[in-house]
Amino acid sequence: ETVGLVKFDFLGLKTLTVIAETEKLLEDRGIHVRTGEETKFDDRKTYDMLSKGETIGVFQLESQGMRDLIRRLKPDRIEDIIALVALYRPGPMDSIPRYIACKNGREEVTYTHPMLEPILSDTYGVMTYQEDVMMIARELAGYSLGDADLLRRAMGKKDKDEMARQRARFIAGAGERGIPAGIAEDIFEQADKFAGYGFNKGHAAAYAQVAYQTAFLKANYPADFICASMTLDMGDTTKLNIFRQEAEGLGIKVLPPSVNASGAVFTVEWGDDGRPAIRYALGAVRNVGRQAMERVVEARKDGPFKSLFDFARRVDAKLVNKRAIENLAAAGAFDCLNPNRAQVFAAAE
Repeated sequence: ETVGLVKFDFLGLKTLTVIAETEKLLEDRGIHVRTGEETKFDDRKTYDMLSKGETIGVFQLESQGMRDLIRRLKPDRIEDIIALVALYRPGPMDSIPRYIACKNGREEVTYTHPMLEPILSDTYGVMTYQEDVMMIARELAGYSLGDADLLRRAMGKKDKDEMARQRARFIAGAGERGIPAGIAEDIFEQADKFAGYGFNKGHAAAYAQVAYQTAFLKANYPADFICASMTLDMGDTTKLNIFRQEAEGLGIKVLPPSVNASGAVFTVEWGDDGRPAIRYALGAVRNVGRQAMERVVEARKDGPFKSLFDFARRVDAKLVNKRAIENLAAAGAFDCLNPNRAQVFAAAE
């Protein structure tokens, strides 16, 4: 910054790929959903699911602490999710119980001074964003927006000399607007304590939008969403097990891998009863390799394998080695051809 350069941070979010993959799965069965362009943030089903704490796979909201909080919060608007994303960090986290109590009507919303009401009414009187500090400095102490940003930075860096100057300026500016010095000092202290950890509202809103998009897809199309999530975490057996438990908790069966039914990635199958199930991916079986499994699926395009010999004849042995055959056998992927896994495993050579 001192030499006139601007730093940009670009976040590569796997979650965006999960959203795109879910939408592609839906498109394949004729359902057109584009959460990025068409989100209205008013889906009742989504807020009901969030209020129950069913947030496994939901961006930013799946940790145990966040699940406990969101159950207590019972969000019913996007602003609640934005606030939760901003407050869930050291320092501001202390304000979450008050936010929840005021939102749910258990505590009265109060303001240290009436001039704070138009700034903090959206967040029930709780200082939540860096922009709150800047608006308070501007409205209560006459700062320009540029000076308010310098104040926010000074608070963040805990620069003692600069903070002493800013404190005197804030109290003097507030005094010119009829705010007693004691109240002005109290407001400055609150802002100072908060600003060191405060979150930018634009940042929190962008995160909350992605959180809502994932929640919307999970609430309305759970099988497709969990299927896409499992594909993106294919190499992480711990995450796959969490998603499997989540699917089964939602009444969605996870079917075992099969050389005749599985894709290289996770897929959704629909039963005769119209209920969805997730078919385990061949590529998610340990030590087989996704590329090799793509070749297996390709070899199957002329029809299902009729026997182990048919499989051996149609699949290139250079691509699918003995170890892959053994692991597929152990996982039950050949059960459709021969249910005796030990026999298939022993015959891998």
